[in-house]
Amino acid sequence: HIEWSGDEKSPGVVLLHGWGSSAELMRPIARALGDGFRIANVDLPGHGQSPAPPVAMGVPEHADLIHNLIRYQFGTSVCIIGHSNGGRIAMYMASDESMKSDVKRLVLIGPSGITPNRTAKYYIRKYLARALKAPFEILPDRLRVAGLDWLRHTLLWNLLGSSDYRRLSGVMRDTFVKTVSTHLDDRVERISVPTLIFWGDEDQEVGRHQVETLESLIPDAGLVVLPGAGHYAYLDDPITFLRATRFFLEEDRRSE
Repeated sequence: HIEWSGDEKSPGVVLLHGWGSSAELMRPIARALGDGFRIANVDLPGHGQSPAPPVAMGVPEHADLIHNLIRYQFGTSVCIIGHSNGGRIAMYMASDESMKSDVKRLVLIGPSGITPNRTAKYYIRKYLARALKAPFEILPDRLRVAGLDWLRHTLLWNLLGSSDYRRLSGVMRDTFVKTVSTHLDDRVERISVPTLIFWGDEDQEVGRHQVETLESLIPDAGLVVLPGAGHYAYLDDPITFLRATRFFLEEDRRSE
């Protein structure tokens, strides 16, 4: 599902929300920029009004979906504004040889994709999960698959996962695992387009280390820290976000 706004002849902007969010929460951006840009506000599969995919999707599959949207609906490169996991998808595209021509500029809001600094709690969960899976790994294929499926439905296994993981089931749980386990540390330096990064200094999902790593690795990147804003920084400080974003997008026109 895609919400369209703006003049069809205006430069294109694609909005990509984060995991567990939807186009609805990106709507304030679409409304604010619709007077000068053609906006495609996307509900990613399994979010908002888009149905869950028939099979689990990872970041490459999400990126390919947006690639086809840009190719067939815009026919030229666009700016992508990505929040959280939407930023991860956008960065994957901008660093991929077959998709980078789709992307003219990037605006990233609390973007996921850089490996976070792990806590002791994370490693305890990781190695406990590995220990729980170990007895099943030595079984014949059929028994191993059945055993691991049973394990994934146990209360203990679910307690090891994040709150997002526990809320999900079926194909969307598998999609979540494939998506959040994809890190782009070794490829973001390939991003050659101008990139503007926003980060709220009270963001509990994406840390300062992650956005500063992005700023240092992407050759043409700038970081805007929004004091007092959290993970949804564009909603917490919309005035600063929209003013800076509009200036950044219109800079592309001035350079032509």
